[in-house]
Amino acid sequence: MNKIKNILALVVLSITVLYSCGDNNGIQVNNFDHEAQALIDNDSLTQFLKNYYFDTSVDSIKPITAGKTSLADDLANNISGNFKEIKVKENDIDYSMYVYVIEEGGKDANNNVINDKGFPTVMDSILSTYQLWAISRTDTISLVETGTNPFWLSLGPTPNSLDFANSSIRGWAYGLKGNLNGGKNITSNGPITYENFGRCILIIPSGLAYRNGGTTTIGANQNLLFYINLYDLVKDTDHDNDGVASINEDANGDGDPRNDFSDDNNPATPDYLNPNIK
Repeated sequence: MNKIKNILALVVLSITVLYSCGDNNGIQVNNFDHEAQALIDNDSLTQFLKNYYFDTSVDSIKPITAGKTSLADDLANNISGNFKEIKVKENDIDYSMYVYVIEEGGKDANNNVINDKGFPTVMDSILSTYQLWAISRTDTISLVETGTNPFWLSLGPTPNSLDFANSSIRGWAYGLKGNLNGGKNITSNGPITYENFGRCILIIPSGLAYRNGGTTTIGANQNLLFYINLYDLVKDTDHDNDGVASINEDANGDGDPRNDFSDDNNPATPDYLNPNIK
C-alpha cells in the first residue's frame, strides 16, 4: 500500500521542470529543424531502451546487466505488460515517447474502485510529485531534481504560460492520459494522506519537453525521464469556469483544445480559457 503524508503545499506552482518560460530559460533558434531533431531523439531513445531495464525490487530503471530483460525487449515482446510506446503528432512532427506503469492506481488490493474519477485528460489538473532525470547519453542518466511537495498542475496550458502551443511539457499530458488514476484520500484529523495512487515512469523526447531552448538546469534538445506519482485529479477541469469542461471546448474536434480560437474579439485566447465561448 502506497501512502503519501504531510502534503503541505497544495498550490499550483510555476516550476522549471514543468513549464518552459521561452527565452528566459534558453536560447531559441527560430529556424531550428525540429523534425530532424525528432529523428535524432528517436534513435537515441531506441538505443537507451536497449541499455536499461526495470528493476522490480526497487521500482526503478537500472543499467542493463546479464540475465535482465532490457526495456527494448520488454517493449517488443510485451513481457511485463507494463511498458508501452506512445506515438504522438505534435506540431506536425511524429514523436515516440514511452511509459512504464508501475501501479495504475484507483483500486485497492481487492480490486475495488477507490477513486472513480478515471484517467486524466490532456487538459485536467492533477496533484502529483515527480523526480526528474536527464538522459545524458544512451547509457547515462543524471538526477536533475526531486520534487518533495505534492502540487497541483494543469496538464493544459494556463494563462500563466507564455506560449499556449508549446509552453507545457506535452509529454506529461500524453503520458498520463489513459495510464494512471488517482488514489484515495484517507486523511482523518491529521496530515493529508493518499493510498493506492498511480505511479509511472515517463521517457520523453526533447520535442515533447523543452525542445531546443532548454532551461537553466536542462540542456537544449535534452531527452528526459520522469518518475511520477499521481495522487488526485480534478475530473473535467474547467479552466475558464464557464460550465464546460476544457477538454470539451474543442471546436475542430481534433482532441486538442489548445488550437481552437472561436472569438474574433479575442483571437489569441483559446476557447477553453475564454468564458465567452462555450
